[in-house]
Order: sequence, then C-alpha cells, then structure tokens
Amino acid sequence: MKVDVLLGMQWGDEGKGKIVDVLSPDYDIIARFQGGPNAGHTLEFEGIKHVLHTIPSGIFRDGVLNIIGNGVVIDPIILLKEVSTLEDMGVDVRSKLLISKKAHLILPTHKLLDKASEEAKGGKKIGSTLKGIGPTYMDKTGRNGFRVGDLLSEDFEQRYRALVEKHRHLLSLYNKQDEEIPETEWLKAVQWLKTMTIVDSEHFLNKAVKDGKKVLAEGAQGALLDIDFGTYPYVTSSNTVSAGACTGLGIAPNRIGEVHGIFKAYCTRVGSGPFPTELTDDLGALIQKKGNEFGATTGRPRRCGWLDLPALNYSAMINGVTHLHMMKADVLSGLDEIKVCTHYKTAEGKTSDLPFSIDEGKVEPVYVSFPCWKEDLTGITEYRDLPKELNAYVEFIEKSTGIPMSIVSVGPDRSQTIARQALVA
Repeated sequence: MKVDVLLGMQWGDEGKGKIVDVLSPDYDIIARFQGGPNAGHTLEFEGIKHVLHTIPSGIFRDGVLNIIGNGVVIDPIILLKEVSTLEDMGVDVRSKLLISKKAHLILPTHKLLDKASEEAKGGKKIGSTLKGIGPTYMDKTGRNGFRVGDLLSEDFEQRYRALVEKHRHLLSLYNKQDEEIPETEWLKAVQWLKTMTIVDSEHFLNKAVKDGKKVLAEGAQGALLDIDFGTYPYVTSSNTVSAGACTGLGIAPNRIGEVHGIFKAYCTRVGSGPFPTELTDDLGALIQKKGNEFGATTGRPRRCGWLDLPALNYSAMINGVTHLHMMKADVLSGLDEIKVCTHYKTAEGKTSDLPFSIDEGKVEPVYVSFPCWKEDLTGITEYRDLPKELNAYVEFIEKSTGIPMSIVSVGPDRSQTIARQALVA
C-alpha cells in the first residue's frame, strides 16, 4: 500500500482543507506532515464554515483517524482551543486524533522572538504570521528544540526553563530581554496535551501501511513557500513539497503513491515576496473581493493575480504531481477575459522555466488570453454542464502541464466539488 500526498502548488491558501475533507472518506488515516498554526485550512459544509490550524482536515469524517506528524510544530494553547471548539460542536476529537512524540512545541518565547526578529527587519519584513513558527524550526535544526515526547520525561520543566533562558539571551540582542513571558496559559495547555494520545507516529504509520490502511499525507502552506524550493527568503520554515511527507511522517520515498496538487484558477499571495502576475488594479481588487481573499489565520488581505504556468509546472515537477485539482473557478465567472502567464521574458531571453529569481524587474510575464464564462457555476454538479469556456480553460491547463485535472471546485462547500475521474485507486 502507498501513502498518497496532498499539497498546495502555489503560495498557500489554495483550498487544501476542502479537498482533504472531500477525499478523506476514501482513506483510513489523514496525517499532517509539516507547518504549524500558521496554516488555515477552511472547510465548509451544512452551512457552517470551519477553520483548522493544526488538526488534519479529516477530523469531521467518521471512521477516519487523524495524525499530527513529527514534522509539525505545535502551539499547545492553539491546539487546545481548536480541540475545545470541535468538541463543543460534538466532534469526538480524542478518539480520532493522535499526536507524534517527535513533533516540536512552540514556546511563548518563540513567539516573542518571532515578533522581535520581524520588527528588526524594518522594510524588509518576510511577512511572518508571528506564530513562532520560524524560531521553533530554528531550535529544531539547532538541536535545542522541545518536543511533545519531552513532556513525558521527569525533567521536562528543567528542559523548558533552560530553553527559555536561551531565548531570553537572544531577546537581549533585540533589547527585548525584559519582555513579560505569558507562560501561565502555556503551562496549563501542556498539562492538557499530556492527556491526549501521544504516539511514536513513524512506527504507527508504517505498521498501518503494512496492514493495508490507506493514508493521505496533508501538507500546509504551498510548494512556492518551501524553504528550499520556494521564493527564498520569502518562504516558510519547513519543506512543503511532497518530499516533506517522508521526513515529516517517517515514510520511505518508495512508499509515496499519488500526489494531489491543489491550485487556484488564479494566483494569490499573502505578505511580502515576488509575484510576477499580480494585479494591482481594480481587477485585482475585484477578484480579492469575489474570492473573499483574506487569510484564514491572520485575516490579512491576499494579493491576487493571473495563473502562472511556469510556477505551476515547476511545482508539478518538484512534487511529482499526478492529479490536479483546480479551486475557485466560480470566482472568475463574469470577467471579460482571463489571462494566463505561459512564459517569462528575462535578461537571458524567453523561458517557460521558473528562474532562480522572479523578483520585480527580473522577469516579465508573457500572457495568453481566454474568453471567460458568464454563468454562475455554484449550482452546477456535473462536469458536462460546465460552460464550454471553462472546459477550454481546464483542457489548456491539462495540456500545458501534462497532468489530468481530477477536480474542479465551483464553490466553498464540500458539495460544490466536481470530480472528472477516479481519485483513489
């Protein structure tokens, strides 16, 4: 049995949570493999909108087990609030959620360091969510991290205090050493965390795969925010690509099966960083409004622009994408035309590859135009009923990427999902 992977192909916010929710009845286990509470996976069904930050998006499905893998960084306070909210809605979280002992914990001082570092950058801010993600991953790679399994040790408080003192020293470099550390709520939250089901997730998952269980690895953020392959330095602090499922869950590369790539019918980006196809005019503002393009985690407005094929093909290449799922086709309904970037003009000439740098002034997008559909898509349930203009758009993307389009989403609700072919073997 193989482990399938689902991830975003752009700069995040592609709609991964919805598609995990749609696919999860076909799986036994949904396992989150990277990121932290900077993620905001939005699911909508039965007229209710749900936003998950740490918990995998299969949590609402009966009979589906959810695992927070070792590659995730956890804020105990946020996780406690998330679990409590779900339990208040009648979701039996405890019976369906496992947490890896090797997942790292976000301390209150990690968030103070995140804020101090971002403030020090001045006009060159990365666009951090200030959730402490970056400093936590820095401690992880610096071999100073504090893991969920450490909570079970007799000297966990001494370990915690030692790391806090290190952080106080680092804060002194920003003249923030006297910052008050809001740790009371955190210490209560970690005591609660110890009551959850904490496991050696790599052993659990590999045994499940060996026993024939179907596993879907769920990514956060997007491939263009990957620490190695994204638009560095305007990236996140973890590996968001499919290879991250191996290190974030303890799954061998030869265990990876289908790779589901999620992308919007257009592009968005939150915070700083290059965005060659960005629309800074009224049309960009219109798409932002129609698409409700505001961060699920931060509320920040998302920058909007046309679909970028060099970036999409790059993402498909490094992830080994086998299925494309296009989101928010309904948002583009009624536009006069749709543009797609097919190439870049660079100092070296015209290219369809993603260059080392796509900073402003380094690349100029080359576009092709398509007539747009005028129909409201939100009530359509069959692919054959979609407008011919949308069919042409889908087929162009398929031909340009060489990858089949398996899903076209025509609205935020789980029911507004049109499948074109079988998704799970």
